[in-house]
Amino acid sequence: SSGRTLQQHHLTVWGRETQLPEHAAMTRCVDASGGRPRSALSPGLLALLAVAALVVSLSDQLSASMAWATLGQPRAMAGLRQHTVGLMGSPERPSHLSAASPSLAACAAFACAAAAAAATGRRRGARVTRAADGDGGARQLLGMKGASDEDVPLWKIRLQLCKPVTWPPLVLGCICGAAASGNWTWEPKSFALLVGAMFISGPCLTGFTQTINDWYDREIDAINEPYRPIPSGKITESEVWEQIYALLFTGLGIALALDVAVGHLPNGLPSVFLTACVGVFLAYIYSAPPLKLKQNGWLGNYALGWSYVSLPWWCGQALFGELTPEILLLTTFYSIAGIGIAIVNDFKSIEGDRKLGLDSLPVMYGIDTAKLLCVVLEGGVQLCIAAWLFYIGETNYALGVLGLLVPQLIAQKTLLWEDPIANDVKFQASSLPFLQFGIFTTAAAIGANPLH
Repeated sequence: SSGRTLQQHHLTVWGRETQLPEHAAMTRCVDASGGRPRSALSPGLLALLAVAALVVSLSDQLSASMAWATLGQPRAMAGLRQHTVGLMGSPERPSHLSAASPSLAACAAFACAAAAAAATGRRRGARVTRAADGDGGARQLLGMKGASDEDVPLWKIRLQLCKPVTWPPLVLGCICGAAASGNWTWEPKSFALLVGAMFISGPCLTGFTQTINDWYDREIDAINEPYRPIPSGKITESEVWEQIYALLFTGLGIALALDVAVGHLPNGLPSVFLTACVGVFLAYIYSAPPLKLKQNGWLGNYALGWSYVSLPWWCGQALFGELTPEILLLTTFYSIAGIGIAIVNDFKSIEGDRKLGLDSLPVMYGIDTAKLLCVVLEGGVQLCIAAWLFYIGETNYALGVLGLLVPQLIAQKTLLWEDPIANDVKFQASSLPFLQFGIFTTAAAIGANPLH
């Protein structure tokens, strides 16, 4: 039929190869657009074809071409030729079954099993192929390493620029601030305010940060991650800046609205809006010249850690309580652990950073030293936080922080130390959630402590 081509195949049974002629029925229909096999027969007819194949291999007097011509309709038999040998024996198996009438029923049974296995294998292979394609597409939407390079609608490209995979730590940070304030109530208004704060920290301002960072990193991404939307040419410069401004003003507008909702305006200090402005300023100087903090390994990584730990906590706490010097100091210290997170992100960019002269910590000190810095900074900060919680009398929370440190150490040993470049995404997925829950445990301890 139109759009299909007939492909010639060989069938191998017990080491004997039979070439199927072009006019024979034993052919495979292939869709010209996708190149995938198309099935035309029922499983019952497939079993009959399998039995006939065995008859051909057992009988020296039967002509192969006559046998296949007798069978009738085309069928996809590629899986059969792979499975029959494994089921019936090795290629070197002697052909002492040429007088096969006593065992023909057994041969037929084996042939039916082979046909069923072949059909199952094809269905399973198709599922695996679809799963692999879906995985690449999901990575593309989330903005993850290893994304597919297929053409997608513009809205998906915009979402990929925002890197949704980076939102959860910021969203959880807002929850930490609300917990640390000690003023959280289980009322609809509190949930609405918290959702607003999470929307600012996640989709709006994190999306703004990731988009503007991708714009100023387009030359590096062309080396390290050429599938990214900007270096691949899937989105234009004007569309990128439209997205940057839309996310910026949406986030700042919601921040002002939250200040009004909790009474910070018109007579008070718009602390949520000011926190958002600090985040926007930090995002800009991190990515854009002339400062471009990311060019310096220490300053850039600490700025990144500070934006992940401190700023969303401040947003949540300013919304439900007030920012105290103690909280400012605690979160600033906790942000040092964020340097370790940023180091892991830098491993995948070593090649591009070296070519463009960016002094990331893996480039400055080498991979082995950078791995050690990651472990010491992340683990050391959490040990200090646990000791402080013991000091203020929150023993259970301190034990909780220590317990959450254990799976992080396991991930460092099994993933980070083995191959930080290949395992960067796996390590972050295995380790970062426990670090974030440790931050939340600390916030809950502060909110529950009457002296804080």
